[in-house]
Amino acid sequence: MTHSLITQDHVETFQREGVVLIKGLFADHVETLRAGVERNMNEPGEYAAENLKAGEGGRFFDDYCNWQRIPEFEQVIRTSPAAEVAADLMRSARVQLFHDHVLVKEPGTSKPTPWHQDGPYYFVEGQQTVSFWSPLDPVREASLRCVAGSHLWEKPVLPTRWLAETSFYPNEDDYMPVPDPDAEGMTIREWPMEPGDAVAFNYMVLHGARGNNSGSRRRAFSLRLLGDDARYIERPGRTSPPFPGHAMQPGQVLREDWFPVIFDRKAKSAAA
Repeated sequence: MTHSLITQDHVETFQREGVVLIKGLFADHVETLRAGVERNMNEPGEYAAENLKAGEGGRFFDDYCNWQRIPEFEQVIRTSPAAEVAADLMRSARVQLFHDHVLVKEPGTSKPTPWHQDGPYYFVEGQQTVSFWSPLDPVREASLRCVAGSHLWEKPVLPTRWLAETSFYPNEDDYMPVPDPDAEGMTIREWPMEPGDAVAFNYMVLHGARGNNSGSRRRAFSLRLLGDDARYIERPGRTSPPFPGHAMQPGQVLREDWFPVIFDRKAKSAAA
């Protein structure tokens, strides 16, 4: 049985295309997340970034790995249905928290989010991964865009630095060039969304977002979760997020004191 927010069709679509829309995943937590984003922007963390070059209009703020210092984020992570829905989508018995991510595009921010896969930036490998991208404002033209089936490509897409537009690692030959999905006629999934809806996508799905040319803000909360087969992998450089001093070895399950288990199907069954 899947969580009441989704059906078996959601699960099958997620497995096949790597991306699916979950209506109302955070609907009961929108105000809490808005308060958390406000706190995050007023008190940026060590990884906070402004993603516009000089002369580019608007503001594109992002920050991640703040759930331990922003109580609103931890509350939502632990009390929303996101972890159980993630377990269903990934077909995983357990779910670990990887990290949170906030992305804010103020009105008039015409710069799009570049096409990329998250997986190559991370020190995680495995098929059972899911990110939830949830807008805290209605979105029609500044929504997330995902290339269906791209999580199954044989070669990962080159990770780059968004502002410098340079390669993130030295081993460029291990990656395929960043494609242009619109020009190449790829199947792109994109939905108008209400606050609290969520796009669920695999870490290896190619995705990006349009600029925000509307007259309103586009605040988004993203939650990155791991399933049973997720393991630590060594990269040829500093990952993003870096998590310095983690002391993990290749092939290990991510350490639970840093990446806590937030859903366990066996424990839930025993409690029931």
